[in-house]
Amino acid sequence: MNTPQGDSNPILAADPDWWRGAIIYQIYPRSYQDSNGDGIGDLLGIVHRLPYVASLGADAIWISPFFTSPMADFGYDISDYYDVDPMFGTLADFDALIDTAHRLGLKVMIDLVLSHTSDQHPWFEESRSDRTNPRADWYVWADPKPDGTPPNNWLSVFGGPAWHWDAKREQYYLHNFLVSQPDLNLHCEAVQVELLNVARFWLDRGVDGFRLDTINFYFADRELRDNPPLPPEERNDSIAPRVNPYNHQRHIHSKNQPENLDFLRRFRALLDQYPAAAAVGEVGDAQRGLEILGEYTSGGDKVQMCYAFEFLSNDFLAAARVADTFQQLTDAAPEGWACWAFSNHDVKRHCSRWELPPAALRQYATLLMCLRGSICLFQGEELGLHEADVAFEDLQDPYGIEFWPEFKGRDGCRTPMPWETESLNAGFSGEKPWLPVAPDHYPLAVDAQENDPGALLHHYRRAISFRRVHPALQKGAQSPIATAGDVLHFMRSDDREALFCAFNLSDRPGTIAAPGGIWDTVGVELNSASPMLDGMIHLGPWQPCLMRRR
Repeated sequence: MNTPQGDSNPILAADPDWWRGAIIYQIYPRSYQDSNGDGIGDLLGIVHRLPYVASLGADAIWISPFFTSPMADFGYDISDYYDVDPMFGTLADFDALIDTAHRLGLKVMIDLVLSHTSDQHPWFEESRSDRTNPRADWYVWADPKPDGTPPNNWLSVFGGPAWHWDAKREQYYLHNFLVSQPDLNLHCEAVQVELLNVARFWLDRGVDGFRLDTINFYFADRELRDNPPLPPEERNDSIAPRVNPYNHQRHIHSKNQPENLDFLRRFRALLDQYPAAAAVGEVGDAQRGLEILGEYTSGGDKVQMCYAFEFLSNDFLAAARVADTFQQLTDAAPEGWACWAFSNHDVKRHCSRWELPPAALRQYATLLMCLRGSICLFQGEELGLHEADVAFEDLQDPYGIEFWPEFKGRDGCRTPMPWETESLNAGFSGEKPWLPVAPDHYPLAVDAQENDPGALLHHYRRAISFRRVHPALQKGAQSPIATAGDVLHFMRSDDREALFCAFNLSDRPGTIAAPGGIWDTVGVELNSASPMLDGMIHLGPWQPCLMRRR
């Protein structure tokens, strides 16, 4: 199903601004649905489950990488950008996925990894062959220091130095992640052109946009200067676990380079040739995440939206932290557009990370649907899945194996989606899955929750529906977030409506004064409280108040 850029796709053309305030459902293909009995999820498995995604009310899906890969980092190490890895299917299967999604009204965004490739990519194999071949400068190569040590002090996110010695070239190459993930050199014009060609290939195939992995890692400092140390009091574990020395540096030279802005402008110019194509960037930075978000999404000439890691960190998402994050966003990125997520394939599921009881899971889902910005939901989040406890002998993630047991890696959030309570492997596969299904995920399976009107799954559907029927929640303005103890509140408004939103983010009752004017309670299906005769709003534990100005 090749869709030339000149064709008018009604799904794409319906609203070129569809991404603003959109709900994007992330699918980790290895773990969503196995269609061929090999224990690994695949593209046809996703096709089979797309009606379920549509039933949630999502606007789009984001599919983690399915390209040809040796799978050292489970698809984030690409050896062929132009094909589907056989374990996931074929290009024809991908065409079927696009066609099915569009018929269901779902946009399709795919995960594009442009900062690095696999060391088995033909580009790298040629680049490492000698120092004079046509792709000799397609990767970041550097001579050693006179004593033979790496050219600088940069560290890998996955542990250890960010440099690896290549005996054939007698040089070091940069790898910000695994040794088998060499970094591309985007200072090279030919590399930029080829990466834009990759994006064009998939746009021509019908995708509606991209999730851009590690968007702030595209360029490294030309002079390869050392990173300065980061004081202990400024360290946090939002990007790497505390046991990783990566947290000991301020990464001002190994990423976040100013040249990235011009490349993003080129990328946006390509997107603009296609009706309503959009991109969301992953900003991996513990100190400047919101500032970079603002740089990359401002001006209408770079990517449409980015997400940072503020709501993906281990720190409990208390009312004050939500308010502080939005104030920082306002200060650092007044023209930016954020995409918010509580969980994804790289972090501990938020149910476990914040130790949330069922009522709190409902409250946070409602809060997410009321915040200004776009939204990413991670598969299984709508079921209330907690982090699975994966035994060491079952671990697949090299990151977890490296830092076990202080950090158990990312496998706990990547276990198979539970579809059927009574079926083998929860209906994911008829064979042993690549990761085990957590025993206590079976009772949370989709079929069980579909048959329970009070299940979290139906709350997510109601919360998503509430966002969709109130335009102010999708694209409207948001007032500064105020707090009163554990209660936060704000206004959302556009030229059609004004909504008052308050949330008690605690297991204790809370009280705030009702806003002036005449209001109607909305969101009763979400347990919304109403003002009392005394002019106060009395909120129970984990209870919202949602009102619309009359």
